[in-house]
Amino acid sequence: MSNSIPSSSNPKKNKGRRRIEMKRIAKDSNLQVTFSKRRTGLLKKASELCSLCDAKVRLVVFSPANKAFSFGDPSIDVVVDGYQMRDQPLNLGNMQYLEAHRNANFQELNDKINRINEDIEFEKKCSEELAKERKEAQERFWWAAPIEEINGER
Repeated sequence: MSNSIPSSSNPKKNKGRRRIEMKRIAKDSNLQVTFSKRRTGLLKKASELCSLCDAKVRLVVFSPANKAFSFGDPSIDVVVDGYQMRDQPLNLGNMQYLEAHRNANFQELNDKINRINEDIEFEKKCSEELAKERKEAQERFWWAAPIEEINGER
């Protein structure tokens, strides 16, 4: 009795992972999808490196749309401060990227604050309008008044 399995009984259905040629992706939608996937993988690897090896990793990545993404252990502010405190002269190109990242974060936070303030103003106007309508309804219809204010003498 032979225990060998013939190789023709289980042929491969695909070619497996292959090396792809490194070239710029022309289609914008494919470029964005690829960037997102690669960025996620890169940030995950940086996080693993920090956790497993107790390494200090600082990473700033700019998307094709010039949006900044960062990773720093313990935080990206420590990264920026570390670069600013160095005794060596700073590379102006790096400073521009770091400053752009910091400005993008501030702009994003300011936009969020503005949206929240707009929502608050909208809710205040709605509240005032409801209070006005409630008051008008109480004046027009006795049953619209709160029970505490209703007396039997009407």
